[in-house]
Amino acid sequence: MKVVVSKNKQELGKKAAEHGADLIRKAIRKKGSANIIVATGASQFEMLSSLITQPEIAWNKVTGFHLDEYVGMPITHGASFRKYLWERFISKLPLPMAAFHYVNGEKEPEKECERLGKLIAKHPIDVAFIGIGENAHIAFNDPPADFQTSKAYLVVDLDEPCRKQQLGEGWFPSLSAVPKRAISMSPGQIMKSAAIICSVPDQRKAKAVQGSLEGKITPMVPSSILQRHKNCAIYLDRDSASLLSKKP
Repeated sequence: MKVVVSKNKQELGKKAAEHGADLIRKAIRKKGSANIIVATGASQFEMLSSLITQPEIAWNKVTGFHLDEYVGMPITHGASFRKYLWERFISKLPLPMAAFHYVNGEKEPEKECERLGKLIAKHPIDVAFIGIGENAHIAFNDPPADFQTSKAYLVVDLDEPCRKQQLGEGWFPSLSAVPKRAISMSPGQIMKSAAIICSVPDQRKAKAVQGSLEGKITPMVPSSILQRHKNCAIYLDRDSASLLSKKP
């Protein structure tokens, strides 16, 4: 695992995007196309704003998937991750992507998991852009995460710390307004990615970062599974890295 600490979240986002862009270009050169996973949330703002400006990426040869979406969430809602990705990433690219497979949790979430699972099985992921939650979740896999499932996407229950994070980031007016279920890419599917770029800024993530990088691998710290990945780069700022005993 590679750990990079930047002085602030802007520098973090730039470095993570540059690394990810290089991996996308290499995949396209090697096989003529690339498949990526894109995360959402406040932690990804700087990385995505930099990724869309990276030069010489043939986005028309890139197929994308995203990690998660609330069950029952219309795309018009301000907290919709589909809306987020369209506004902050897909609509701002210099070329249309070959395809982007959104997670639609509005109707029949179990069938949506099956649909996405069949699609992603045909598109081995070259680069996964992800984050880590305040409770150490990856995607919406809250503790205890299911490390054993062979499913690519799951319907999951969101715990209170996760829901409080969504409230604290300003996506909802009250805790009661935060959905209690979501569709999430599984930890196992994320780990199948050839490379993982994990962007984690902010002091509020410091405890999760410490547990993920320096603690034991356990479903109670879902992002600790990243320790097992052979090509994972964790991008931190000084705040999110502040509790690490060994400074990178």
